[in-house]
Amino acid sequence: MLLFGFTWRMAIFCSAAALLPIAAQAQQSLPMAPQPVTSGAQPAQPAAQGITLYQAIAAALRNDPIYAAAAAQAGSARAEAGIGRSALLPNAVSTDTYMYTEPSGYRNPDAPIGEQAQPLFIANDSVHEYWAQLLVNQNVSLAGIATYRKDRALAQQASADLESARRDLVARVVAAYFQVFDTDAKARVAKDALDEAQSFLSLTQKLEAGGEVAHADVLKAQLENQQRQREWSDAQLQAEKARLDLGILLFPDPRMPYTLASEGQTAGTLPDESAVEAAASHNNPDLRSALAALHAAHDDVAAARAGYLPTLSFNYTWGINSAQLAVNGYRGVQNLGYSASAGINIPLWDWFATHDRVKQSELREQAARATLTTTQRQLIAQLQEYYQEAKVASDQVASLRASVDTATESLRLSRLRYTAGEAIVLEVVDAETSLEQAESALADGILRSQVARANLETLTGVF
Repeated sequence: MLLFGFTWRMAIFCSAAALLPIAAQAQQSLPMAPQPVTSGAQPAQPAAQGITLYQAIAAALRNDPIYAAAAAQAGSARAEAGIGRSALLPNAVSTDTYMYTEPSGYRNPDAPIGEQAQPLFIANDSVHEYWAQLLVNQNVSLAGIATYRKDRALAQQASADLESARRDLVARVVAAYFQVFDTDAKARVAKDALDEAQSFLSLTQKLEAGGEVAHADVLKAQLENQQRQREWSDAQLQAEKARLDLGILLFPDPRMPYTLASEGQTAGTLPDESAVEAAASHNNPDLRSALAALHAAHDDVAAARAGYLPTLSFNYTWGINSAQLAVNGYRGVQNLGYSASAGINIPLWDWFATHDRVKQSELREQAARATLTTTQRQLIAQLQEYYQEAKVASDQVASLRASVDTATESLRLSRLRYTAGEAIVLEVVDAETSLEQAESALADGILRSQVARANLETLTGVF
């Protein structure tokens, strides 16, 4: 009885000790609740933050639910592989039991006084019976080995899917990050165009007052000024939307003000195409995921076929099973001892269930092989497409900058010719429109170049 109580208390103690680190970790991971604002007090406004692109990516990785789900799936798959490995190893359990059976009224003359009563149920050994045993079991089968290999392949697939989710998130953050630059640049372009339109309106009004131009020029300048005001309002709205879209990825409150680091607009030299192809072939998570899925399907076939083979089992028991909870019993008989057994299970007939499982797993293997082949073809096509897109977009940025310089000089000359009476008002308005379009195209070109590079990173892993 003492052994039974000791084992019971040790089990409770070990369970509590195992739960302590988990509870501590859960307590540390709990976010702090927002503090309520007292009446009459103004809530503190968060200061604007200047964040780089890599800081934005790190913040998005902490907040994105899709990436969190992929991380949980990868962790669960690793745990499942650990469970499969544990099934291949010996397991030990401790069992402590006391059983009382109603006496039958008959007595055993060979038993000591007080223990001569025989149990009423003939299946039981004694009126008082104690079990305090340690049981060690081991099962050996090819199905268990193949299942563990399949679980390990699935863990590798989940890890590759996690990396794929990370790269997809990086592409989304890059697109949202440079979308803010793009919309801010367009808002500045719209404001500069509005200032230019107001300046030109003032110029036409002065020339009209001096009798140098007709009133129609003033009306045209007024229409141009009104159009520029509407475009500036729309550009501001788009800039605010872009900031909110990025804020959803980065902050608990997307309305939190922030600034972006200016170095984020710079882009490095595009790597050589051969280097990009090498990186994509060796470091692509989608390809690794499809390959791991094929390995898992192959191991699943092996596990199903192992159903035709016998399985082995081994058991070792050490402890007490007697009428007294003591090492030595009546007349010095030893109660503490052991027993061992080994068995083999040979499958004979299961109504073709194993055959059906093998067929089922073979069909899944064929599907996994087709998925791998398709993934390889898609990788080749996407690599060519994304690289050419990044190359063309990068080359066009320099051309777009030259177009901005040309449009700026054209507007300056048109203003001078109009002031000198050598040009009409439409030439100046067209020059203003051309400059605005060129500057907006430059902002879009920078965004296109950065997004193309981010898409290329999803294939190569080199950002």
